[in-house]
Order: sequence, then structure tokens, then C-alpha cells
Amino acid sequence: MVLMANSSFLMQVRRERAVLGLEGAESENFLHNLVTADILGLAGGEARYSALLTPQGKILFDFFVAKTVEGYLLDCAASQLEELIKRLMFYRLRAKVTIAERKDLEVGVSPTKPEALIAYIDPRTPLIGWRMIGEKGKLPIGAGYDDARIALGLADSDGDIGSGELFPHEANLDQMGAVSFSKGCYIGQEVVSRMEHRATARSRILPVTFEGAAPPRGTAIKSADRIIGSVLSSAGDAALALLRLDRLAEATQPLLTDAVRVHVHKPAWIKYDVPSKDYA
Repeated sequence: MVLMANSSFLMQVRRERAVLGLEGAESENFLHNLVTADILGLAGGEARYSALLTPQGKILFDFFVAKTVEGYLLDCAASQLEELIKRLMFYRLRAKVTIAERKDLEVGVSPTKPEALIAYIDPRTPLIGWRMIGEKGKLPIGAGYDDARIALGLADSDGDIGSGELFPHEANLDQMGAVSFSKGCYIGQEVVSRMEHRATARSRILPVTFEGAAPPRGTAIKSADRIIGSVLSSAGDAALALLRLDRLAEATQPLLTDAVRVHVHKPAWIKYDVPSKDYA
């Protein structure tokens, strides 16, 4: 089943996000040589979704990189901000780059183009609308964004991806333009490139719905006695789940969590095949 979600929600500030500023003559090359996305030539007001990986190729931090006149602004998880700054400072060495939290700014989302300091269509998929960075205290509260992103299969830094747990393919970064397979080396590049060219990514984050309320995070999804995946963040009867696609394809019984039926959906922006297992 291909899932087309209604991304309508109210413009709102995302208080679980923070803004990090990078400035200096070498900020472009510094970032480009560290992160998964290609940011060379990024124009002012444009942004890319990207990540900083472990040497083993797992996501330490995921964030949005927006170009400004002065340098770059990173829209990242507030819970990871301190550790992200430490990691970037560790790699900075003698590069001419200043790295500092922008406490004067905050992140927001909107279904339509907003008026803000920086506004850009979400680079993961335009189906979820716009992201923005504006002056702190100026953005409205709003509601409904998490319902929209979960329906579209978009993972959250805190609720789904975490730090050091997932490979970029598992969080679908390869589907979002967040990983460049043509640029030079970056941290963890060899592992990610090998997964791409050998097609060894077996697990993927996908949206699911339940015939009842979504169970807690970490609940196992099974077919018969075989674990197919586990529940991540949720909203009502919908959730994201990390699923083994090979096991999903081999499943011969309905998918269940503690006797609650589970249905797997394929978002419209996903390019890989998702086995259909909607049993009668």
C-alpha cells in the first residue's frame, strides 16, 4: 500500500529543536568533509538534511543545514546540541570556523510558505511543507505536526533515530538526498557506500497503523512467533516502526503486537519496494 498523507497542520514552533551557527572562511569545507550530504554550492536560504556519523557508519546526529550570508545554521535536536558542539569542536582542529549555539533563534514548521528569517521547503519531502528559523519567541504554538510526519514516515531525532543506533539507510536518509554517494570521503562513508552498492540495508523505518491505539515505544511487531520489527514514536493509532523488510516479505501470518493487528504502509516518497502483507 502506498501511503499519501495529508500534511495539514498549524504553523508551530518546535521547542525540542535548537539552532547551531557555524561561521568562518572554512565553514563550507569543514562541514562538507564531515557530514553525509553534499553542501558545496548550497545557496542562501537553501537547506539540506544531513547527518554526522560514527566511524562505523551509524548516525550520531541528524540535522538540517541551512545556508546564510554569514555561514550556516544547523537545525538539530536540542537534546543533542551539547554533544554535537563537542564533536564539531573536536574535528575543527585549526580550521577557521566558529561554532556556537544561537540562543536568539528557534525552529518552526509550517504547511505553507511562512515569513521568517530563513524558510525552506523540507528537503526530506515537500509533502510535509516548510521549515523555518526565526527570532525566538516570535513563532506560534500550533499543533498537528507529529501526526503529519508520522503518517508520512518521517523519523524524529529523539523519538526514532537516537544517537549511534541506526545506519543512514535504516532511517531512510538515502531516500531524502541526505547522503551523497558521489562526493569525497566523510566520516563513516565506507560503510554507508558499501551498504548502498551491495544493497545490504535490511531494516527500514516505515509508518504503520494499528487496529486500536498504538502500543508503547519498543513493543515488538511479530508474525507468528517471529519478530519483524519494533514500534518507535506514535500518535493515536499510527506510529513509525523499524522493520526488517526481508522478514516482512517472508511473513505468512498477520502482523501483530500483543494481539493488535498492524498494517505497514509505503509513503509516496519512498523508492524501494515494501512487501505488502495485508491479510484477509
